[in-house]
Amino acid sequence: MEGIKILYVEDEVYLGKIVKESLESRGFTVRMETEGLAALPAFREFRPDICVLDVMLPKKDGFAIGKDIRDMDERIPIIYLTAKNQPEDVLKGFRSGGNDYIRKPFSLEELIVRIRNLMQLTQGRAPSANSHPSGDEVHLGRYTFHLLRYELRLGEKVQKLSHREAELLRILSEHRNQTVQRTDILKRVWGDDSFFNSRNLDVYIKKLRDYLKEDESVEIITLKGVGYHFAVE
Repeated sequence: MEGIKILYVEDEVYLGKIVKESLESRGFTVRMETEGLAALPAFREFRPDICVLDVMLPKKDGFAIGKDIRDMDERIPIIYLTAKNQPEDVLKGFRSGGNDYIRKPFSLEELIVRIRNLMQLTQGRAPSANSHPSGDEVHLGRYTFHLLRYELRLGEKVQKLSHREAELLRILSEHRNQTVQRTDILKRVWGDDSFFNSRNLDVYIKKLRDYLKEDESVEIITLKGVGYHFAVE
């Protein structure tokens, strides 16, 4: 994914320079701005592939910038960076058009994994032989999974998905009627296969099973010590 253009808005100059240089060393092209009012002109001129926005910015905060960017481009991925950790802040981020939300302090590896995951999701890039076409809809039994909108639909019922729920379901649906290794899922969605992330995966699998429970032809089967088999008739 070298050459991906990132608009990065961060008012902590020292932190911003470290992140910018680190991303550029990995092959990304980064334009950094340090105040909110500069973000939209930079967006129009730079035409990035993805935006990484700090929330607490002078003159105009990241949520307001994200909303304006989303009004201009409904598909571009947006990641928010923030020291806030209240659930209402997370919800506000998603309501303002964000696709993902990273709490400070964060590791560069985590940021890169999130960027790559979002680019795969929004551009239809997937490594599997069963990867999805570039369209938004994936049919899973009676359900329709909208990748770009993070929605799972069954008739008139709509289940909104978080970024990680959507990414996990995308990976499983790429490997429908196949076995996918638990370690592979952890590395793609969380960036590593630590014990803590492994427990998180259990929680997310339980959530997806609950979302999919109304169609018995769709089942996530646990293969103990191996991973999961996503059975779709």
